[in-house]
Amino acid sequence: MAWNGVVPTTVKAYAATSATEPLTPTTIERRDVGPRDVRIDIAYCGVCHSDIHTARGEWGPTNYPIVLGHEITGVVAEVGPEVTRFRVGDRVGVGCLVDSCRECEYCRRGDEQYCAEGYVETYSSTGRDGLPTQGGYSRAIVVTEDFVLRIPDAIPLDVAAPLLCAGITVYSPLRHWNAGPGTRVAVVGLGGLGHVAVQVAAAMGAEVTVLSQSLAKQEDGLRLGATHYAATGDPDTLSRLAASFDLVINTVSAAIDVDAYLSLVAVDGTMVNVGIPEHPLPVNMFSLVMRRVSYAGSNIGGIRETQEMLDFCAEHGIAAVIETISAQQIDEAFDRVVASGVRYRFVIDTATLD
Repeated sequence: MAWNGVVPTTVKAYAATSATEPLTPTTIERRDVGPRDVRIDIAYCGVCHSDIHTARGEWGPTNYPIVLGHEITGVVAEVGPEVTRFRVGDRVGVGCLVDSCRECEYCRRGDEQYCAEGYVETYSSTGRDGLPTQGGYSRAIVVTEDFVLRIPDAIPLDVAAPLLCAGITVYSPLRHWNAGPGTRVAVVGLGGLGHVAVQVAAAMGAEVTVLSQSLAKQEDGLRLGATHYAATGDPDTLSRLAASFDLVINTVSAAIDVDAYLSLVAVDGTMVNVGIPEHPLPVNMFSLVMRRVSYAGSNIGGIRETQEMLDFCAEHGIAAVIETISAQQIDEAFDRVVASGVRYRFVIDTATLD
């Protein structure tokens, strides 16, 4: 179906209207399909902790109303006349970014997430048309083809959805810091991000240890590919594991004792934050200088790397462990995410918006 110049399409959605009110049904306008655009009928959208931070105004002011969601999977419904990579019926996804400047050094090398001019987020951003972007808690979305991902046939659309954020968020630092055979990787937190990180790191060939507050999820962690599992609630755990890891991936958004976890990093090793706490965390420089430790952060991944991640997951049988919910359960799901009450990722069946 080619671009036909029709007026913008009204689609059903769920929106946050304030930091304290429940999400409510609404409708939003999606732009006309331009020459290089792809219109996607959304089948599923994952619930990310970032959605909750944004909805509740925890990362700064939010412009309400806002339609959240950046873990989007579905099927191509329409393409513009200049689109070459996708056809109607293709299984596709959209992650955290829907545009960038395309011209800076970072965009040219495939790191659009570090665009010098700032990338356009799937929601809570301003598109090139000057209008606010709205996310995947909706029935359809229009995205330029350069920011659409192909979902491999081996991954069902529902379990693929969280990979568009959680998956790339952990894959990118594991790849960047060379997780693989002979490396010792610790994953802090076995939640929405952590349970994917364990699978990816193990598939890369690393020796993986899960660090969780208790042993409640130990069976899951070992089943997902971890070699070891340790409870940080045990006062002896951190001292026992001192200087044990080449790479520590901190996936939790809650505040932690940074110095205590840096003590786990071996000489020339790195601790990477991918979870983003609401408030700054202090760090003692002695935690870094005594073993030439690096303390780093990582932000999702570019489009090329995200496609690489999806293909890697398909090859190695990696998928998110999900609980499918209706749109009417989103607020309950938010509360359960904050309380660590989901194993391991909520995914909205967007058909329930109807």
